[in-house]
Amino acid sequence: MTRRELEAATITDPALRTAFEGCRRLNARHGKTYFLATRLLPASRRPAVHALYAFARLADDIVDDLAPAEPGERAQRLQTLSHDLRTAINGGSGRHPVVAAVAHTAHRYRIPHSHFDDFLTSMRSDLTVTDYGTLDELRTYMHGSAAVIGLQMLPVLGHVTAREEAAPHAAALGEAFQLTNFIRDVGEDLDRDRVYLPADLLAAEGVDRELLYWSRRTGRDDPRITRALRSATALTRRFYARARPGLDMLAPASRPCVRTAFVLYGDILDAVARDGYASVHRRSVVPPIRRAVVAAAGLANIAASRLTTSAPATPAVVEEPTR
Repeated sequence: MTRRELEAATITDPALRTAFEGCRRLNARHGKTYFLATRLLPASRRPAVHALYAFARLADDIVDDLAPAEPGERAQRLQTLSHDLRTAINGGSGRHPVVAAVAHTAHRYRIPHSHFDDFLTSMRSDLTVTDYGTLDELRTYMHGSAAVIGLQMLPVLGHVTAREEAAPHAAALGEAFQLTNFIRDVGEDLDRDRVYLPADLLAAEGVDRELLYWSRRTGRDDPRITRALRSATALTRRFYARARPGLDMLAPASRPCVRTAFVLYGDILDAVARDGYASVHRRSVVPPIRRAVVAAAGLANIAASRLTTSAPATPAVVEEPTR
């Protein structure tokens, strides 16, 4: 399957093929929902998606490494990664295979370099910022950590409307996915001394950082935390609603993939609710049978589209360079 994807994407350089294969393995190992949805894309587009995921994961792992390390050491590792990417994008040789793959992807799909700069800026902020007072403050962070991921993906997926029309929906979907992760991973984030849910949203239900730590430490529930997580879920659903119109703006061949991800990430919120909003204590998961059913529906949509479409698919609109 990997060879078919690389051939479809006309990636022939042996070193690049090895780099993209590594990105695919990383996505398969860590991004289970994301990887499942990616398999619904045309083979030619999958390597680029794997590369974008792998680069985000590479930076995220530097920030989230729980091994003892000074913030300055992690900042230096991020700076090295940033310099490596800049060198590769400017035509040099990226030292890390993932960097080589993502630089190739950025060139091929003309992804603005500023998206990667904004992403790394948010990653650096994770080294020093441990909470956010308001949703506006959190969205400033999420612009780099989530919205630009949607914007990076847009030219890879293709779109049938003007980029300016599709981009806000792609950004909203990135934010919706990340807010979903924040709700699911409250306990794991506390272990890293981080609280990503806005402090004012928590305070409206009588929750503060110390109450969250107490609940995590003792394993005891608190109705105030339950109400706060329910409010955060309602907020996140609004981001999904903002993103939904963008699904039909994507190239037809990409829609089953993104719709599958849209449904499965929304299912994570349902799983949190079924578990009683206990994500301070444990991570809620979507049952494998549910993931399989949603993926099968995506495959059925692809098959139906091929049967009913005799003319070539509407070509994807690729965004023009902005630099």
